[in-house]
Amino acid sequence: PDVGCYIHGLFLEGARWDSAAGQLAESRPKELYTEMAVIWLLPVPNRKPPESGSYLCPIYKTLTRAGTLSTTGHSTNYVIAVEIPTDKPQKHWIKRGTALICALDF
Repeated sequence: PDVGCYIHGLFLEGARWDSAAGQLAESRPKELYTEMAVIWLLPVPNRKPPESGSYLCPIYKTLTRAGTLSTTGHSTNYVIAVEIPTDKPQKHWIKRGTALICALDF
């Protein structure tokens, strides 16, 4: 795009992307990981995150969420967090361990 960048090839764990509704949805039975839709990262200066209607979803490099702590205080396996639209509160997805994964182990 002219502004920002597209991210594709991520996998959702603990949820699935409902393309019809354009938001996170509960995983289907026996689905551990699902493909995430393309994400458009658009930089906005001094943007305030919304109070509701989105889940601040962490992105990890691998399924193993643990890593060594870097100087920033985050795991070396942690990449960034992105806002994903949802109609449920953030704690709902936190309890399910919902995260985006860059690479599956198999």
